[in-house]
Amino acid sequence: MNLAVIGMIAGMALGFAGYFGGFGAFVLVAALGAIGFVAGRFLEGDLEPGEFFRSRGDRRR
Repeated sequence: MNLAVIGMIAGMALGFAGYFGGFGAFVLVAALGAIGFVAGRFLEGDLEPGEFFRSRGDRRR
């Protein structure tokens, strides 16, 4: 699946959550989606745990 299709599916999920569950459900689905995205990127090896705790000026590569 390409990123456009994944984005469309995520947008539809957020739309359904907002329509049927209200704003609280919208925020919950958006937060869980963001957590899942970060966890997936971490498990694929695209992110390292230290990237969340370094300052922007600290580039150790």
